[in-house]
Amino acid sequence: MNTEVLSPRYDVVIVGGSYAGMAAALQLVRARRKVLIVDAGQRRNRFAATSHGVLAQDGRAPEAIAAEAKTQLLAYPTLQWLNATATGGKKQGDEFLITLDNGETVQTGRIVLATGVRDNLPAIPGLAERWGKHVFHCPYCHGYELNQGNIGVIAGGEFSFHHAMLLPDWGRVTLFTNDLFIPDEAQTNAMLARGVSVETTPVAAIEKHANVRLQDGRELAMDGLFCLSRTEIIGSLVQDLQCELVESPIGVFIQTDEFKQTSVPGVFACGDVARMAGNVSMAIGDGAFTGASVHRTLIFN
Repeated sequence: MNTEVLSPRYDVVIVGGSYAGMAAALQLVRARRKVLIVDAGQRRNRFAATSHGVLAQDGRAPEAIAAEAKTQLLAYPTLQWLNATATGGKKQGDEFLITLDNGETVQTGRIVLATGVRDNLPAIPGLAERWGKHVFHCPYCHGYELNQGNIGVIAGGEFSFHHAMLLPDWGRVTLFTNDLFIPDEAQTNAMLARGVSVETTPVAAIEKHANVRLQDGRELAMDGLFCLSRTEIIGSLVQDLQCELVESPIGVFIQTDEFKQTSVPGVFACGDVARMAGNVSMAIGDGAFTGASVHRTLIFN
């Protein structure tokens, strides 16, 4: 006999209530679907004071954007929001059961995974403390505010070449290879043509505003630094549901089709957990498209 205590059934449960998850929810509640958002309150950009490149929200605090979006969502009567963590999930017939850390089990016909990712940074003293303040990952979000100053790229692997090639549009760039990336001749010539300096002495620490102290004792003053983190999917739900994953140069992501459905029918994914390029604008767009795609399957499937 099934002894699980179920809450009322939802058309869609969205796991993760940041920008992508809320954008997906907005499309669904406007279609008058019964939606539950399960959110642990850990936005990826919570370390940043301002968010840039977001249409009509440029320069606002991330928490202010998220709070306003949540207030607008909660005005829809078919939305429920739970401050909780999804600890497990399974398919049961045509439905899904999701267990929460508050002991509740919720039942749904569709799941949207919008949990976001965790950023694992290089183990350089002083780097993590400046993450989101003077050390960034997205040039489009933070490059303009560096006012064409001195910009450092802390290499984390082969993809750091991409960072180094982009950033001269925002300032004078130095790539610190840090024994993690050795550019080949073609890459070296391409960076030279873009005016990028290459520093091969390993980094010892990040100090002051964003100064790079090298292992030979030199200290190079930077107005800002960019670093590619190694991303990690948050939580175990994707493994419980057995969604297929895809490896990228900066981490593992959930594989989706052109309509944002994962390898498991009825389970969708959006935002940073399902794409390599991540910023607020992209997350919102990805979430909105996912919400509409989920709604379509509720009708035609």
